[in-house]
Amino acid sequence: MIKRINLPLNKDEVWSLRAGEPLLLSGIMYTARDAAHRRLYEAIKQDQELPISLQGQAIYYVGPCPASPGRVIGSAGPTTSGRMDAYAPSLIERGLTVMIGKGLRSAEVIAAMQKYGAVYLAAIGGAGALLSKCIIESEIVAYPELGPEAIRRLRVEQFSAVVAIDAFGNDWYQIGRAKYRRVSEIGGLQ
Repeated sequence: MIKRINLPLNKDEVWSLRAGEPLLLSGIMYTARDAAHRRLYEAIKQDQELPISLQGQAIYYVGPCPASPGRVIGSAGPTTSGRMDAYAPSLIERGLTVMIGKGLRSAEVIAAMQKYGAVYLAAIGGAGALLSKCIIESEIVAYPELGPEAIRRLRVEQFSAVVAIDAFGNDWYQIGRAKYRRVSEIGGLQ
């Protein structure tokens, strides 16, 4: 069953999510990729005020394409999350509760998620045009000079994602591999 979630999330909601759970997200999320993460990280290290509050927020790892006439945003597919792993623990420590992207996460990110209560959601790679239809508002709120990597505030409706790693550290990528190995070992897959 698909769970409908309103963003931003409080800690109780974060801790209620389980690896493998399909979600439809509605509400506010922010975008940030490598360059924006580097700037946020540097601001934290220099004890500067951040351009957005991270408390309870969701960050989608995306650098959207320019919008076509009449559209809010262009194709908006997830980027590889591991590229943000060096910066993510500091952001999680400062209140970030939801990260959305694709691919595996480092042990350090998962440890920070468990310690501070955060989840990692996987969006479908290659489905950027479809995902962009779920984005009903987009506004650049920080680092406009970064172009597609600027931080945007998005309002989304029924944005599809799956809980890839929950706040307990359960990793759907590892769970899926283990299930596949068991089935193939007993001859269920040829």
